[in-house]
Amino acid sequence: QVQLVESGGGLVQPGGSLILSCAASGNIFEINDMGWFRQAPGKERELVAIISRGDNRNYADSVKGRFTITRDNAVNTVWLQMNSLSPEDTAVYYCYADIKSKHWGQGTRVTVSS
Repeated sequence: QVQLVESGGGLVQPGGSLILSCAASGNIFEINDMGWFRQAPGKERELVAIISRGDNRNYADSVKGRFTITRDNAVNTVWLQMNSLSPEDTAVYYCYADIKSKHWGQGTRVTVSS
C-alpha cells in the first residue's frame, strides 16, 4: 500500500504565495516521477509540474516562472512553491507519484481570492 499525503493548501490573496507538500509512505522501493496536477471547477484535471527522480522538471506554460517543483528522494517528498498566485490558479491540487503504477493524493484546495 502506498499513501500520498498532501498539505499546504488554503486561501490566499492574489499575488500571494503558498507551498504545497506531499509525502509518500508505505511499500516504496523507488519513486520515479513525482508531480502536481490541478482541477478547477468545471474543468478537466491538468498537469501543473512534474519532476523526475533525476530532477528534470516540466511545467505547464501557465505556471512557468511562478511555480517551482522540488523533491527530496531521501524522504519521498515533493513540494510545489507557488508565487504570484492569481484567481486562475484556484483549484484542487493533486499530488502524483509513479511508484510502479500511478498513485494520487486526496487533493488539497487552493483558493486565490481577495
